[in-house]
Amino acid sequence: MRFEHLIEINSPQLAMRSMVAVFTREQLWQGLMARVQTPQRFPNGPESCDWQETEAGVFQRTLRFGQHVLQDEVRTVPLHSMQFTPQPHGETVPIRLTISIEEPQAQQMVLRFVYLGMAEQTPEEAYYNDYRHSAWLHNDRDMVTTLREWLENGELGPRNH
Repeated sequence: MRFEHLIEINSPQLAMRSMVAVFTREQLWQGLMARVQTPQRFPNGPESCDWQETEAGVFQRTLRFGQHVLQDEVRTVPLHSMQFTPQPHGETVPIRLTISIEEPQAQQMVLRFVYLGMAEQTPEEAYYNDYRHSAWLHNDRDMVTTLREWLENGELGPRNH
């Protein structure tokens, strides 16, 4: 199973409108690192997250969603990408998420989200893929909306117009 989508962060059209805050790569990265270190600040995030940086750019995390406890590893390439690899949980196939910052052209920045099943799915699991894809897209859009709010509020460093 593989699902991929792009969310535009900055566009040349946005850059021309001085009323809209434009992200720097550093500000966007700061926001993405909040998803690693304080995911409870985001919509649909866990109730809590404990993390430890085990080596430069590698984080081991324990996420608590009520009674459910999930563990994962996040590998980061600063200012470029991060990869979330969950530990197996129950009988569900783990799904790895990679988020990459891309700049296809001047004044344009997008986030590429790639969800990849780490083993063969059962037919029962595959049945739910459309629902998963929709939920992931909605969740990723919510994350970007939150990052935009933080940028507007000055929580991600100085504003750029």
